[in-house]
Amino acid sequence: MELKLKLTDYRTDVHNNWCPGCGDFGILSSIQQALFEMQLNPSKVAIISGIGCSAKTPHYINGYGIHTLHGRAIPYATGLKLANPELEVIVTVGDGDGLGIGAGHFVHAGRRNVDFTVVLYNNEVYGLTKGQAAPTLNIGVKTKSLPKPNINQAINPILLAFAAGYTFIARGYAYEVKHLKELIKQAISHKGSAFVEVIQPCPTYNDIHTKEYWSGKGNIDPKTGKEVPRYYKLEETGYECIITDETTEEEYLNKISNFIKKAYESGNRVPIGVFYRDLRFATYEERLSSRMPTYKISPPAKQEIADKKGNSITNIDKILEEFAI
Repeated sequence: MELKLKLTDYRTDVHNNWCPGCGDFGILSSIQQALFEMQLNPSKVAIISGIGCSAKTPHYINGYGIHTLHGRAIPYATGLKLANPELEVIVTVGDGDGLGIGAGHFVHAGRRNVDFTVVLYNNEVYGLTKGQAAPTLNIGVKTKSLPKPNINQAINPILLAFAAGYTFIARGYAYEVKHLKELIKQAISHKGSAFVEVIQPCPTYNDIHTKEYWSGKGNIDPKTGKEVPRYYKLEETGYECIITDETTEEEYLNKISNFIKKAYESGNRVPIGVFYRDLRFATYEERLSSRMPTYKISPPAKQEIADKKGNSITNIDKILEEFAI
């Protein structure tokens, strides 16, 4: 029977205690709206998080929610997706959670091309632990909690995702909710590892890149003399970077060269939208199926491991036969 779910069906009654004005609210709303417009059954959706402000997201979305350890949301989500490929798995991580302690897991998820979506909340600080510099804060920047300017260079999440092998890469802005919602829908629909970076203000600890900053305060367009946002939408410029099996080597190099230029743009001209989409590679689940024909028929989550009395009824003979040399 076809589901006819309402937007409220994707919300919970859990009290939300994010700071007023936090960009997390926009990201949460974008995810909920994306799930609603795609009419995904909450019983088939799993939201996985680590530790940090972003980690509270599963508490506010009606579906399976798993609040895991700091930096370990991606490996947990990988195991969950492989155990039950029918689940739509969305990972919500912060810049410190995902690119600090969890950086190794972030990289390896990309090269495996597991069919899930990673949403990175990027406010450049550790908002839950008093505003220390996150891996995405630029060198020389001093936010309110830092005694001295940041001494480390920043990670570029878009370029790191590309180098790691993510086959869908996008960036959104937390207060552009409708635009971000569409990016998340595209990421969920993509077959393979999808990555969406979301730039956002932290009203409590990042007093540099505020909502007013991103809205364009002090950023004057020389042509019009008016303030303009410090971001622009890629799709409005005609930009597109889609790689297929039919893409020639020359076309590929030209597309990637343009992609890298866009990924490096910063300051008063930050692009948001879909940066990269690669349709050439099979998902990790498809790769497993080529090695283990029974995987799709009977993934781990669907196997009965005990009878009503608790006695083991697991039979791994077929798996052993598939691995036999």
